[in-house]
Amino acid sequence: MPVIYLGFISLGLPDGSLGVAWPQMHDTMSLPIGLAGPLLLFGTLVGAGSSLNSARLIRRFSTGPVVVVSCALTGIGMLLIAKAPAVGWLWLAAGVMGLGAGAVDAGLNGFVAKHYEGRHMSWLHACWGIGATGGPFILAAALATSHEGWRVGYLVIGGVQITLAIVFFTTLPLWRKVPECSLAKSVQRGDGEAAPVALPSMTANSTAGKLSAGIFAIYVGAEVAAGLWIATFLVEARGASPAMAGVCATAYYASITLGRILSGLVVDRWGNRVMISRGLWLALVGAVLFAIPTTVSFAGISLVLIGLGIAAVYPGLMHEVPRRFRAEDVQTVIGRQNSAAYIGGAIVPLIAGGLVQEVSVLFVPAILLLGIVATQLAIRRLDQLT
Repeated sequence: MPVIYLGFISLGLPDGSLGVAWPQMHDTMSLPIGLAGPLLLFGTLVGAGSSLNSARLIRRFSTGPVVVVSCALTGIGMLLIAKAPAVGWLWLAAGVMGLGAGAVDAGLNGFVAKHYEGRHMSWLHACWGIGATGGPFILAAALATSHEGWRVGYLVIGGVQITLAIVFFTTLPLWRKVPECSLAKSVQRGDGEAAPVALPSMTANSTAGKLSAGIFAIYVGAEVAAGLWIATFLVEARGASPAMAGVCATAYYASITLGRILSGLVVDRWGNRVMISRGLWLALVGAVLFAIPTTVSFAGISLVLIGLGIAAVYPGLMHEVPRRFRAEDVQTVIGRQNSAAYIGGAIVPLIAGGLVQEVSVLFVPAILLLGIVATQLAIRRLDQLT
């Protein structure tokens, strides 16, 4: 299991790095400042396509080799950025990194969902948070070294990724020595007792399969849009300083990571569905409080409640897939969920940005509130179907 945790740390390392490096990168390469958006969107769409094809790749090669190659691809992409002499290299790097990230994301989620208990899925996604924090930290430290410090940062992160790919290669035999996590053992009622479970009969192409993908597009879109625009909202609508707004945005992401660590301690007793439901109610309270005009500190506390509340949604829904769908469809469903997450995470923030720019920054809490409510209603319907 530690090897799999390392896999998700490696998956998180590139996330957020472009945002930190871009101010210096576009200046030293004489690129338009707005090019970061299209680059990110292109990589995201490639990642979505990679996730969609992950089931076919894993059926043919198994999870371990796919993870090795995917991690190596992300490392190569980072190294391409570090050595990029022109903008064409950045487009190539975005595509290569998207190919790697999409496949490893879906592959590891499917592997853990089928073979491990819910706590491991929660901690797996907490590891992504560690990587997503570590990558920007490395870039920020490198930026201080020179006027092209971003190259040093990407070189370091790319080297870490290649090293991890080598580690995964040396541990390939371990991927075949995994415990079986039976449905009867892993599906829990609210009282912590195992509920009688019939083998799932839902297919990937059923209404439930399509709904599960839609939920990920909605939820991830709202989560990413909030992370992108809450600092702007706090500065423009609440009068926060940029530094204080940054602290609040950091608290939002940190609380998601903390929430996943904590949820891992109780999810096997409560069950994924109860955990998600209770968490979304907490997030709803936080979203309502965030929308109320008040102090910046109060808004920060509201964001922590939201982060803690939504923490269990992504890992919990992933871990429930083998309990909702036929065994032969599990990896396909997870691949589609990952793909929908990529697409939602790219499109919803763009829509939110248009509303913020053309109408009002006050749309930020409305989008967050609407996303939480829509996610809650859609999950309730999915629970009824499965």
